[in-house]
Amino acid sequence: MGLRQLNPITPGTRHAILPTFDEITKSTPEKSLIEPLPRTGGRNNNGHITSRHRGGRHKRFYRIIDFSRRKHGIPGIVKAIEYDPNRSARIALLFYPDGEKTYIIAPDGLKVGTQINAGPESDIKVGNALPLVNIPVGTYVHNVELRPGKGGQLGRAAGSFIQIIAKEKGMVQVKLPSSRVVNLQEQCYATIGTVSNIEHENVSYGKAGRMRWLGVRPQSRGVVQNPVDHPHGGGEGKSPQGNPHPVSPWGWKTKGYKTVRKKK
Repeated sequence: MGLRQLNPITPGTRHAILPTFDEITKSTPEKSLIEPLPRTGGRNNNGHITSRHRGGRHKRFYRIIDFSRRKHGIPGIVKAIEYDPNRSARIALLFYPDGEKTYIIAPDGLKVGTQINAGPESDIKVGNALPLVNIPVGTYVHNVELRPGKGGQLGRAAGSFIQIIAKEKGMVQVKLPSSRVVNLQEQCYATIGTVSNIEHENVSYGKAGRMRWLGVRPQSRGVVQNPVDHPHGGGEGKSPQGNPHPVSPWGWKTKGYKTVRKKK
């Protein structure tokens, strides 16, 4: 994937750095693998806003992704690399000998025409999916399962990877992109390689309107709001009211606060 910087002929293009989409080989999705994606505007079934600053995005279809790589022992051929508006990574369209088609998260370096497999006997090759116990220590993987058979949940964003660092007593230690180390069951599946679209973190949208197309609505800082609306609000002039710890509008800590729950 490459990036292109637009000529500064307008204020909106002056700081824009956008992808070139060189790796995309198919511009329209597979009709059998899409379904409608209704727009919620951040509201729940009662009409109450539960996710603020959302709404007004462009209409799009959801691509049905095979996160569990359930076609074990059946080789699939990569027919296309496609853009997915619902995620930062690229997706790959696979054709199987029995006529089935599926989408998977495309790893970096996957080419059209490549044959990939899933199952315990698969080779250690980019795009192949295996149980963690069958993958050598030190390998970079993505789309990792938290529970065997549940489907990949870890390492799905553009450019992310998870490293296998140790194996012991039926468990495998993996290092997440956040540098946190977790223990997973050795039968959890993972896909070899790094997620595609590595340059995604360097994209600069250039203007507020482009974020509106993605469904991101404006928001105001807490210090410019009224005391009734935010704990940081109020005061005369630019007043942080005694340098408080940063909190959300409902008083939750927002910096230096661990969000992971220790489950029994």
